[in-house]
Amino acid sequence: MQPIHIILLIAGYFGVLMLISYFTGKEDTNEIFFQASKKSPWYVVAFGMVGASLSGVTFISVPGWIEGSEFSYLQVVFGYLVGYFVVAFVLMPIYYRLNVISIYQYLEQRFGVVSYKTGAFYFFVSRVLGASFRVFLVAIVLQQFVFDAYHIPFEITVIISILLIWIYTFKGGIKTIVWTDTLQTLFMIVAVCLSIYFINEKLDWSFGEFLASEELKSYNKVFFTEDFMAKNYFLKSFLGGMFITICMTGLDQDMMQKNLTCKNLKDAQKNMVSFSIVLVLVTALFMLLGALLFIYASRFNIAVPLMDGQPKTDLLFPEIALNSGLGITLGITFILGLIAAAYSSADSALTSLTTSFCVDFLNIEKKPEAQQKKIRKRTHIWMSLLLVIVIIIFKHVLTSNVINSLLVVAGYTYGPLLGLFAFGIFTKFQVKDKYVWIVTVVSVIITAIIGNIPAESLGGYNVGYELLPINGLITFLGLILIRSKKD
Repeated sequence: MQPIHIILLIAGYFGVLMLISYFTGKEDTNEIFFQASKKSPWYVVAFGMVGASLSGVTFISVPGWIEGSEFSYLQVVFGYLVGYFVVAFVLMPIYYRLNVISIYQYLEQRFGVVSYKTGAFYFFVSRVLGASFRVFLVAIVLQQFVFDAYHIPFEITVIISILLIWIYTFKGGIKTIVWTDTLQTLFMIVAVCLSIYFINEKLDWSFGEFLASEELKSYNKVFFTEDFMAKNYFLKSFLGGMFITICMTGLDQDMMQKNLTCKNLKDAQKNMVSFSIVLVLVTALFMLLGALLFIYASRFNIAVPLMDGQPKTDLLFPEIALNSGLGITLGITFILGLIAAAYSSADSALTSLTTSFCVDFLNIEKKPEAQQKKIRKRTHIWMSLLLVIVIIIFKHVLTSNVINSLLVVAGYTYGPLLGLFAFGIFTKFQVKDKYVWIVTVVSVIITAIIGNIPAESLGGYNVGYELLPINGLITFLGLILIRSKKD
């Protein structure tokens, strides 16, 4: 597939998104941008959230992770499923009862202004890093397979990627995202299914023969229960996945903003439960695709592509889809799936960052009504520029698999949110609000120290995704130390 074909395909795809944006952005108001007037159908939100949760990280990085980790990621995904039920039946009732725009407004009502700003700050850092990880992944693929052919620098690739997102979200905001996510989820699921079909056809297998093959058996181990010290031990992965979901969905303005556009709590809960079940099934498909990619690469002697001189398993899927002679249909399918996967999470991240900054830091509701729209639009531009800068930095500092990096970072940035919300929900204590930010900073520092202790110093124990609940627990204990006498 030639670079010019990919560029034309991208242009056509974004043309469709612009058309959706035109119809959803006619009412250019802050209420539409932040809350979609609370009129989103729950089933539309649910289907769109599948794509937003998976993102380009799952589309490329999960298949690329199979070689070294087999199907161990499914242990994390099973934890996700339990976490979504906690979000639906513990956290969402609170948000709907308080009728918040930003979920961190709960912390202000529960503890005070400093707690509120602290929670919003950690979300802001988390989402900037998370969104940047996702866009970085699609940018390196576009760079390697499209823009390098025209000698266009990586920095320009990133700017183009973010600019396209900004164009179709700057008016309709979350209302546009709810509908574009639906289209993007559809493209992503179709892409992974067709990819599995075409690669199996090339290998002269039916899907059933692939599932029964000896080659798959060398990749398909799911449960790792032999070595408690190992990073991928089942219980550690399961609990880590559960807390990752509670934090990265339930305590994340990006994901919750879509849920809060539903008409009522009952609809939002139906959305969350149905979406979580579909998500597990789709992720399992990605794991199967990953095994199939490595089987295909081994069969036809396809090497893992290099990036800056180092093997990059995240690039194996695009290499096979675009350069291994499987046909134009698979190439088109892959590009549409990749763009859909990447932008279904990046566009909502940009919108939620704009929402959080306007509501949580600029107190936009307290500004004169005539200025509110200008503030929102100006903030939307600044958030776009911030993402561009962070993504370019990643190009020079990121060395490991992207999804692994994303989950590790979540352990540091979402832990304080977990501790704050857990303390607010499960205790009746008040805290000395002015000291809350100190507790969270100390918690992150202690967690970082724990996370970097060599396994040999812990008797061979490898610290994994349990860093997130550990961070939350340290924050929780710190809040007990600064609790005040009045309830």
